[in-house]
Amino acid sequence: MRTITLAAIGLSALALTACSTGVTPTAAPQDTASASGSADAGAGIYLTDIPRPEACESDSPFIAVSLPNLTNPYYVFMKKGFEEAGAEAGLKVEVQVADNDDAAQLAQVQAMLQRQPCALALNPVKSAPAAAIAKAANDAGVPVFTVNVTVDEEAMLSQGAKIVQYLGADNVAGGRQSAELALEHMGADAEMKIGFVSEPDEIPVVLRDQGFRDGIASNPNAEVVATVDGNVKPDDSLKVTQEMLQGNPDINVIFASTGPASYGAIQAVMGSGRDVKVYGFCAEGEATTDVYPGCVAQEPQLYGQLVIEEITAWLGGETPEQEILQPLKVFSNGEKPADNELG
Repeated sequence: MRTITLAAIGLSALALTACSTGVTPTAAPQDTASASGSADAGAGIYLTDIPRPEACESDSPFIAVSLPNLTNPYYVFMKKGFEEAGAEAGLKVEVQVADNDDAAQLAQVQAMLQRQPCALALNPVKSAPAAAIAKAANDAGVPVFTVNVTVDEEAMLSQGAKIVQYLGADNVAGGRQSAELALEHMGADAEMKIGFVSEPDEIPVVLRDQGFRDGIASNPNAEVVATVDGNVKPDDSLKVTQEMLQGNPDINVIFASTGPASYGAIQAVMGSGRDVKVYGFCAEGEATTDVYPGCVAQEPQLYGQLVIEEITAWLGGETPEQEILQPLKVFSNGEKPADNELG
């Protein structure tokens, strides 16, 4: 188990935040080991005395679920995982969708908390604003199980917010695996001028970028020359990748750290006519090709299912593990991920 210490990646996040618009030169890499921290590093954000609301004693306990959107197929599959697993476990699962609006997500959760759920499953829109959601649930005596997007640790500590658990992809490993694919395909000492299509406001994405940096560190001829913010949207990623390519004619590798970023980057490269390879987290419905030689995939439907299983196990008397990191699937050489395997 790796406990991610968010304070340790603060410098990386700060460097990326500067590139929220346009193209920004990328800061020097940071050692992943410092981001992993010790087993006790994040202890201050985890509940040790987990409240058990009265609703948990119902024949069909109410589980509140909050997701960022349903425009990204990732969350369509996650919603399915929550609902199917909840029905199978005899839980009443209600999913609210925030349409990528932090304030709307907080308001939706507050409304669900008034109905006194047994637990809240939270996939934040953004990492820092989600601390207020966790705090609201704490004040209502409702345990918070987080999934996919990490709640910012510093924001939680400043607000006195706590969570029960984080479950999601091993993001550092996913970035590293993408880098290993690039080195395997292009050569261990190949000349690489790399551009990142990222999202500085989501901690898992920052960790993926960090993992990619770690993975290419063995190649003295690899250099990250620019980073853009794709905002986890294909159209935004297309636009900023086009700008990045125009401003950096030497780029020959792109690391796209979300599925929508990969899709936008692929379209930008194909439109440019340049010989640029796109690696990253798998885009929906895209087979690996010469332009897009490899990707790593999450399983969001499984994540929804696993969160329900964790809640059910807790209701049965088990102590939840504070952090559960899931391995990613790797695709290359013409392989195509299944519909529910994406970034």
